Amino acid sequence: MTAGLRFAFFGSSLVSAYWNGACTYYRGLIRALHARGHHVSFYEPHAYERQEHRDIRDPPYARVVVYEPGSAEAVRAVVRDAEAADVMIKTSGVGVYDDVLEDAVLQRSDASLRVFWDVDAPATLQRMESDPLDSLRALVPEYDLVLTYGGGDPVVARYRALGARRCVPVYNALDPDTHHPVPPDSRYAADLALMANRLPDRERRIQEFFFAPAHARPDRSFLLGGNGWSDCTTANVRLLGHVAPGAHNVVNCSARAVLNVSRDGMAVNGFSPATRVFEVAGAGACLISDAWAGVEDFFAPGEEILVARDGPDVSSLLDGLAPAQARRIGAAARERALAEHTYSRRAELVESVVAEMLAGV
Repeated sequence: MTAGLRFAFFGSSLVSAYWNGACTYYRGLIRALHARGHHVSFYEPHAYERQEHRDIRDPPYARVVVYEPGSAEAVRAVVRDAEAADVMIKTSGVGVYDDVLEDAVLQRSDASLRVFWDVDAPATLQRMESDPLDSLRALVPEYDLVLTYGGGDPVVARYRALGARRCVPVYNALDPDTHHPVPPDSRYAADLALMANRLPDRERRIQEFFFAPAHARPDRSFLLGGNGWSDCTTANVRLLGHVAPGAHNVVNCSARAVLNVSRDGMAVNGFSPATRVFEVAGAGACLISDAWAGVEDFFAPGEEILVARDGPDVSSLLDGLAPAQARRIGAAARERALAEHTYSRRAELVESVVAEMLAGV
């Protein structure tokens, strides 16, 4: 594939992880695309206080354009005035004028390839399947390509049923320069740590997999990072609030185990490892994940990851987890992630799919 393609992303935010779970996914992929010789512009709205809560400056691997989403026409003007791109990408979940962006990107006749990149495919598909008049549903067949945050064959089949020309899952991964082992910090010591924003489609599962074990085991210590939990007071649960990505390594490396809890749709669909899964693996920490179909495609249960079916499983796994075993599991997960699950590998996949589409294969 010819290096130096110009990619234009319209997404939620590249520079702020504030209420923006896809941020590290964007950073890892775009940084890897840049390293392979491509040029990326990322257009993000000034919304949801993300610019006020930036955790990085404009990165060297992308041109960041922050725009004021004051009206539908203002948003269309941003797309019209965007630097000419070979690949135009509208991601899901921008949060402001998504429907306008989805249509405006398609109107860019000078772009060689127009892509819809879904970072929450189970939820997006459920919405479109339940509403025949959904605005995106009518546009899916017009996009040259649909890429997804994950979801495996079930998501591909559902998108194809809605008329997608081609759908390819591009999974979360590890950026080893960003997520890696660091010395533990006693401030974050805990038996179990969880970092997750409070969202309606995940709260019930967090109550089951995190708070229930905390209530059941008052002798153990629990750590919870993320937005929205300030009213959840439990004696043995310490609340961190928003945790900037730069602090994830030390939190992951300071707890005996780290918990991952999938959102409802991703748990039901399966084949959707969250960013957190690879962050924890990259830090060499021991991960306990809720059970979902396809987990064994990424890490070996019992050897590289621990899998819990419910809250009592989480408690049982913690009871049987010696520090030495936790370290062995974390080290094995890191080795697997470095071998098979880096963003460099994901960028290779994106590059090959784009090359095939541009060549008309």
